[in-house]
Amino acid sequence: MPIGVMDSGVGGLSVLKHIHAQLPHEHVHYVADSAHAPYGNKSAAEIQARCFDVADFLLAQSVKALVVACNTATAAAIAAMRERYALPIIGMEPAVKPAAAATKNGVIGVLATVGTLKSAQFAALLDSYGQHVTVVTQGCVGLVECIERGELDTPATKALLQQYTAPLLAAGADTIVLGCTHYPFVKAAIQAIVGNHITLIDTGDAVANQLKRQLTAKNWLTASSAKATIQFWTNSPSENASIVTEQLWGKPIDVHRIHL
Repeated sequence: MPIGVMDSGVGGLSVLKHIHAQLPHEHVHYVADSAHAPYGNKSAAEIQARCFDVADFLLAQSVKALVVACNTATAAAIAAMRERYALPIIGMEPAVKPAAAATKNGVIGVLATVGTLKSAQFAALLDSYGQHVTVVTQGCVGLVECIERGELDTPATKALLQQYTAPLLAAGADTIVLGCTHYPFVKAAIQAIVGNHITLIDTGDAVANQLKRQLTAKNWLTASSAKATIQFWTNSPSENASIVTEQLWGKPIDVHRIHL
C-alpha cells in the first residue's frame, strides 16, 4: 500500500524528498492542490474542505498513511482529518523547538504564511517552546505563488526574500525557521541574502522520521526491496505545471492531471 502526501501545491515535494530518502522502497502518491494555492489566505473552513477533497482522493488509492505536507493545512485541518479518517496522519509545524535549541543569541525568526502565523497551533508552539527566546515572525505574502511558478532565482523572488528577511535580521535573529514547505526550494537564495552565519531550519526530515516511526510501530513498512514508484497528481491550471514539478523534484517524472 502506498503512502499519501498532500499539499496546497508543489511545496510538499521538499518533504517528499526526505520521505523518499528515508523510505526508498515505499510507494508514494503525491497530490498538489495547486488550483487552490496558496492556502495561507483562506479561512479554516475552506482549508478543511480542500483537505477533505484531497484526502478522499488519496484514500481511494488505498494509501496506508497520510502526510499533510503543508503547515497551513496542518494548523487548520489536521484535527478534523484525524477525527474523520482512521489511518495515521502526520502533519507539519514550524520548527520553533529545534530553532530555540539552535540559537546562540536567543533570537529566532520565522518565515511563514499569514495563515500559519495566525493559527492556534502556532500560538501553542510559542507557548511551549518560545518562552526563553525572542521570536520574530514574518508573513511572506506572494512567495508561495513565485515558487509555484518555478521562479526560484528571479529578481522578483529575490526582492521578496530580501524584504521578508530584513526585519528578522534587524531584530538580531541568528536562526531562521522556514515555516512553509515551499520555502526550502529558495533556501539557497535565502542563505545568500542572510549570510552563512545564519542557521536555516526546516522540518522535512523530522516529518519523514515521524512517518517512519509510525509505520514501524504498526509493522506497516513494506517488505519489498524493489524500487518504489512515486506518482504525482496536480489540478494546476498552469500549462507548465509538469515542468515546474519536474524542476523541483530534480528528475524526469510523469505528472497526472486531476480535477478535485
